[in-house]
Amino acid sequence: MPGTGDQTDIPLSWWHGATIYQIYPRSFQDTNGDGIGDLEGVRRRLPYLAGLGIDAVWISPFYPSPMADFGYDVADYCGVDPIFGTLEDFDALVGDAHRLGLRIILDFVPNHTSARHPWFAESRTGRASAKRDWYIWREPAPDGGPPNNWLSHFGGSGWERDAASGQYYYHAYLKAQPDLNWRNPAVRAAMMDALRFWLQRGVDGFRVDVMWHLMKDAEFRDDPPNPAFQPGQPAIERHLPIHSTDRPEVHQVVREMRGTLSAYGDKLLIGEIYLPMERVVTYYGERLSGAHLPFNFQLIAAPWDARHLASLIEAYERALPPGAWPNWVLGNHDRSRVASRVGAAQARVASMLLLTLRGTPTLYYGDELGMVDVPVPPEAAQDPWEKNEPGIGVGRDPVRTPMRWTGAPDAGFTTGTPWLPIGGELAMNVADESADPKSLLTLYRRLLALRRATPALSLGSYEGIPTSGDILAFHRRHPDGDVVVALNLGHQPATLDASTGARAILLSTHLDRVGEVPAGPLHLRPDEGIIFRLA
Repeated sequence: MPGTGDQTDIPLSWWHGATIYQIYPRSFQDTNGDGIGDLEGVRRRLPYLAGLGIDAVWISPFYPSPMADFGYDVADYCGVDPIFGTLEDFDALVGDAHRLGLRIILDFVPNHTSARHPWFAESRTGRASAKRDWYIWREPAPDGGPPNNWLSHFGGSGWERDAASGQYYYHAYLKAQPDLNWRNPAVRAAMMDALRFWLQRGVDGFRVDVMWHLMKDAEFRDDPPNPAFQPGQPAIERHLPIHSTDRPEVHQVVREMRGTLSAYGDKLLIGEIYLPMERVVTYYGERLSGAHLPFNFQLIAAPWDARHLASLIEAYERALPPGAWPNWVLGNHDRSRVASRVGAAQARVASMLLLTLRGTPTLYYGDELGMVDVPVPPEAAQDPWEKNEPGIGVGRDPVRTPMRWTGAPDAGFTTGTPWLPIGGELAMNVADESADPKSLLTLYRRLLALRRATPALSLGSYEGIPTSGDILAFHRRHPDGDVVVALNLGHQPATLDASTGARAILLSTHLDRVGEVPAGPLHLRPDEGIIFRLA
């Protein structure tokens, strides 16, 4: 197919060629022995991140919170929870990051607050409260039950009755996370002020949590049933949330956020959006006035086979609005780790795919080591979703376990008792893999260095190469030179039939061959990916 997405003729921002690294701060590095990671721990590990070769650090929430959902229940948008440190710790982190050439992206949680936020405490004092309309309150249904059939993402009704007033408030997640009313101008103004608070402290961008949830149907119509729902699936999938999420008015809110960031220079706005791809790309906004990067999670859920992935990539490239910049995510704090999904051998191939596709990649802490999902016994479960709907596979604790810094029993993470078990293979750690010239960590460092040094990989256009069987291949084209990426997604040897001349291999996922190979078919070993330049 023709190449897509040539970036040579449009203005570039820092994030076009960047790689983003997500940190779940509870699990990255503990410095005070309480078993929970903190901001000082992130600061101390910044040299590791700079050496890895990433460009920006996205930090999951560290705001003051009762921790009903581990920071996604915010009690103060302009502070740091003492578990994680202080504002001074945050300022030191930002300063050190910038000196190392790293950008800082914060998680912004605007859909809901904690039930202990002062705004909600005031809102629930009575129907006449000045902040009553800051949240979504409704009268009961005629039978006294919830106002409609909207569900909580974490199980059960999305409505909670307030005994004092007799009304219900809406919570898309836990009842301890009441949803804000984004139709209220005062709410919007307060939340824009929260963004400004962090922008003035030097933050380089925000990842907006559940962006597609911000606006709800003004008429509060029921969501229709999902005809594809099967027993054993999470309860939230019983309905199609066409009225409780993804309303047209949300795009005005996103534009307002974008405008707030733009007043502070070249800042990045990312949106978390779990929707079909044709809906996700609408969050780029009219004339690209919305999110710079509506997160593309397709690699997380896709069947791991070459033909499916090739079709997925081509369809995504076609769906992008003109001028929109793509992005790819291989793992995050809510989904099974890539090494658990595809296996250790294919995790190496997956790393090459993530870091060679057109667009901005986001990688999740520990994936560069090959960390896997760690089994967490029911009695040790921390995740509220797992507690509400146990045993159906929705728990997120296994992907949030502590970072492995050393092979010691505490993994170099804490001197205390870790908040989640370390688990897994302790040999899979930064110290040991840094000393191994063929480790997955070494591969990530080599890939990131090659990506940074090769404009075709960081900024070039994409052109798929017709293949068959287990091989996925594509060109990345740029005026400074083209490269070809060939990936064997199978466990048997495979051959890329090519009519090109001699090739210079730049990198193999096996980290054992570089240099020129003769013209003719290109032979790939099982679970091997290569990047080469035509000689």
